[in-house]
Amino acid sequence: MVPEDRLIQILQRFEFVEASMSSGAGDIAALGREYAELKPVVDQIRDWQALEEGIAEAQQMLDDPEMKDLAQEELRELQAARPEAEHKLKIALLPKDKADARPAILEIRPGTGGDEAALFAADLLRMYQRYSESRGWTFEMIEEQMTELGGVKEVIARVTGDAVFARLKFESGVHRVQRVPATESGGRIHTSAATVAVLPEAEDVDIKIEANDIRIDTMRSSGAGGQHVNTTDSAVRITHLPTGIVVTSSEKSQHRNREIAMQVLRTRLFDLQRQQVDSERSADRKAQVGSGDRSERIRTYNFPQGRMTDHRINLTLYKLDQIMQGDLDEIIDALTADAQASLLADLGT
Repeated sequence: MVPEDRLIQILQRFEFVEASMSSGAGDIAALGREYAELKPVVDQIRDWQALEEGIAEAQQMLDDPEMKDLAQEELRELQAARPEAEHKLKIALLPKDKADARPAILEIRPGTGGDEAALFAADLLRMYQRYSESRGWTFEMIEEQMTELGGVKEVIARVTGDAVFARLKFESGVHRVQRVPATESGGRIHTSAATVAVLPEAEDVDIKIEANDIRIDTMRSSGAGGQHVNTTDSAVRITHLPTGIVVTSSEKSQHRNREIAMQVLRTRLFDLQRQQVDSERSADRKAQVGSGDRSERIRTYNFPQGRMTDHRINLTLYKLDQIMQGDLDEIIDALTADAQASLLADLGT
């Protein structure tokens, strides 16, 4: 059943926001954000209402002998379209993650597997860079530590654009690779892993950090192959004493490094806060897609078979080359649909 009382409330609120924007009353920026959030929901409501009105009109026409055949045909078409319209409306009405529209902080680190894990982490970095390019996002490196072989020791990047966190949030977890390493002379397949964390960027109002809760250290920047090497102590390390979280930034400007490190620290604290709320909310449920569990093995990339398997939804695609080139939409769409189905099931119970 569609909650019609709620539909009326949403439409009335949308009309109020629209009128306020037209008259210039209130906080225009806040009204604009609310308008952008409500507009796709209102479009789905109006499409559903138009369909229901069409069905009602066709049913009335059945009483007219001259219009009966036409009405029956139209009624069949409209009723056939009803389930999809109701489903789209229910999806639009699902509770929204308020962080979905935010930029994201992307962190990639090698797991088990030594040099091969670091090289795979670098492959994942390129995959997300290409995906970001395909969507018109901005991909900004915050911290980049590379190995001598071109692998990744640690990478932290900021990704900005339209619905970044909504699209990337399901990427958090352990990514496993099965392939023959370039350094393997015997042709044996090795298994290694890298971890990915995607965090919604915190805003100043989300997290307040007390000066007494942090320790700021400056140090000399360094990096493989001469990257980010400076002769001054410009790199910054911030330690959040209550949680033990440590953040570093090693750009050329010490002032900029403080800004970057504080932003990443706020984001990690905001993520910690969100995880605590989520764990309390779903303490009696099984782990689900998008739980953000960093230790969960979510995906396997099998290079000999050209196969990618996402273990959370049992999705297997034989297009590994395209995926590593940043073709992730099919996977992310499937994960999003699965998460929406879980939410609908929860609402139903």
